[in-house]
Amino acid sequence: MNPPHILIVDDEEDIRMLLQYNLQKEGFRVDTVADGLACMEFIQKEKPTLILLDVMMPVLDGIEVCERIKADPQFQDILICFLTARNEDYSQIAGLDAGADDYIAKPIKTKVLLSRIQAMLRRLKHHSAEAEPKPDFYINREKYILEKNGEVLQLPRKEFELLALLASRPNFVFKREQILEKVWGTEIIVGDRTIDVHIRKIREKIGDHYISTIKGIGYKFNA
Repeated sequence: MNPPHILIVDDEEDIRMLLQYNLQKEGFRVDTVADGLACMEFIQKEKPTLILLDVMMPVLDGIEVCERIKADPQFQDILICFLTARNEDYSQIAGLDAGADDYIAKPIKTKVLLSRIQAMLRRLKHHSAEAEPKPDFYINREKYILEKNGEVLQLPRKEFELLALLASRPNFVFKREQILEKVWGTEIIVGDRTIDVHIRKIREKIGDHYISTIKGIGYKFNA
């Protein structure tokens, strides 16, 4: 796996060099820039995982940089931790109000910085895992099997084909005539209740909430 990418933004070169050395020693990929404008230009070319952002900088201060980054949807998931020698309450509040994820006052202690960075990365990983959709089951059309919560279910062929058809277009309402044609074909005559019976059997195996009945029309698979 690629190491987290950290961008250090500070107008003091000695601080940039010291932080870069300590973070690279811990295995992070690190780049540095000297001001807010350079930071904005950098993220247009390459998106870091986390930005260590000094608050007091000429031309474009850290608060404004943070606000610009968080206002852009493509950059909203970049972690931002403010670095500042100012320890006044209003400065901290302003930074957090701008959308920062954390705040560390200078002089920076390496162990504290690493601990804060790891905590932010853990939160990012947790949020990413929550945001990622987790399907309840997987339809394997080649093997004609259904994998639900790690359990392999072997459905009769027509039940499988019916479920696969509905799931192929989530939230789309398939008319009864379409289902009969695609699953049973036009040359086979089946009773009006055939679809209903198969739907009932599918629901018994996977749960009622996946397939909705659209009265007088047909059925749909709920995404």
